[in-house]
Amino acid sequence: MVMNFYPEERVALFIDGSNLYAAARALNFDIDYKRLLAVFSGKCRLVRAFYYTAMVEDQEYSPIRPLVDWLDYNGYTMVTKPTKEFTDSAGRRKIKGNMDIELAIDVMEMADKLDHIVLFSGDGDFRRLVDAVQRKGCRVSVVSTVRSQPPMVADELRRQADIFVELQSLQTAIQRAGGPSNNVMPDDDDDDYDDDDYDDDEGEAEVEVV
Repeated sequence: MVMNFYPEERVALFIDGSNLYAAARALNFDIDYKRLLAVFSGKCRLVRAFYYTAMVEDQEYSPIRPLVDWLDYNGYTMVTKPTKEFTDSAGRRKIKGNMDIELAIDVMEMADKLDHIVLFSGDGDFRRLVDAVQRKGCRVSVVSTVRSQPPMVADELRRQADIFVELQSLQTAIQRAGGPSNNVMPDDDDDDYDDDDYDDDEGEAEVEVV
């Protein structure tokens, strides 16, 4: 596990929830978010840990709600917004949620107060953001994986980062020990985090949460 931190370094975590979940799922393990926080708290001055997720709010029960509540009470700063529903040209109902803008704004606002930013995402759209905060003097670590098929991290983002942390190298330190708990993501068929199609009363609908 290669993570270069200094004890007095001011660090913040920015977690793209759906992207991290997809990466961990591709590596076949569940994340224990309490252990994840402890790993970083023990290596630096952890200023804040942000977690970003879109939520389907018109459901009677949202499978992501227990996780959101648990994180909110256990040291994470939650940033959520409702998904948007629309019908595409083929008449299919789509639900889309994208937290990239919220994450980017928070990174830019926090950059002057930090020495090191840890981005949990493989999304290549963040390459320009990483470049911008590096020019402000921040080091940037990107946490994702190249050991899945296909790799979950965009090559341009990996190259831009000061440090690339392979998620699989953190597995033994942050994986859940087994048994259900609030600090894990929903199962594969939960709509909030998957890009899979599902059927509802009105027919086929495609969920696109990125």
